[in-house]
Amino acid sequence: MRHLLVPLGALTGAALLATGCSTGPSPAVGGHRAAASSAAAGPVTAKSPADVGANELGQVPVLMYHQLVEEPASVYDRTPADFRAELERLARENYVPVTARDFQTGRIDIPAGTHPVVLTFDDSTNSQVRLGPDGAPAPGTAVAILADTAKKYPAFKPVATFFVNADAFSATGPAKALTWLKEHGHEVANHTGRHENLRSLDQADAEGAISAGQEAIEKAAPGTQVTSLALPFGAMPEPEGLARRGTGYRYDGVYLVGANPSVSPFAKAFTPGAIPRIRSAGRDDEGGEAEFGSSSWLDKLAAGGNRYTSDGDPNTVAFPSALQDELSPAFAKRARPY
Repeated sequence: MRHLLVPLGALTGAALLATGCSTGPSPAVGGHRAAASSAAAGPVTAKSPADVGANELGQVPVLMYHQLVEEPASVYDRTPADFRAELERLARENYVPVTARDFQTGRIDIPAGTHPVVLTFDDSTNSQVRLGPDGAPAPGTAVAILADTAKKYPAFKPVATFFVNADAFSATGPAKALTWLKEHGHEVANHTGRHENLRSLDQADAEGAISAGQEAIEKAAPGTQVTSLALPFGAMPEPEGLARRGTGYRYDGVYLVGANPSVSPFAKAFTPGAIPRIRSAGRDDEGGEAEFGSSSWLDKLAAGGNRYTSDGDPNTVAFPSALQDELSPAFAKRARPY
């Protein structure tokens, strides 16, 4: 079933929701590293939010991937070369990956002047994660390409969120694959047990499908804290609140399809129960929806499309003073308008 790709801004209320499909280092630790680096390099003049054009009320691209294959069979497939090219573009344009867990809770700890991007992977396919006999990622898999990009661009943090189903990453096995992801800083998150369309189920069955995904993760990788859910087919259950809270699960963020960037987690307009994502796609997308794909949106953001830009301090929320009314009152004590 195809996801429905429409701009989230064009939808309201129930129609909006119907279209939907690791904690970083503490400030003290991060500050210690920064201080040590500065001491080695000599005196460094701190830059103000204005110097870097900080706007932590700006938009954040949450990118959605499925399979990496040499011959794509659907608009949701990308070739390994396309995936590598997109990651390198993000790195060149000063994006730094953060997990969905950290994004949705506002723990965005990235250098001043850089932009957060959330890399998300659905369906737990072997093209995303496949480990060889030596325990290393197989060449051409998503995790291998992500690691390669980080080696080439050291500021590009190799972390992503993997929305998995039961029996995830069959070529490696759920226990080994999920443990490897956790050990390497990635987030393991829920995509239901069997990729069920939650809107087609009654309340009890929808809750059971979500719980089954949660239980499969906890069985494969005991101790995993699962705080994010991606909706299969973008389908919101009824009642909608069931996506965030139910028997055996409680999520800080629920991810749609949406086809446009998310607003900042510090903004009044941020809705953790319905966070939009952007399908990875080239400018010549044959699905007829290239304007809603990643290449198009990255072009718009680079051209001045209200992009989130960090001030480098995870304890403050910096933004031009003209945007004061967009700030959520929950973050008023952290506000740093200029």
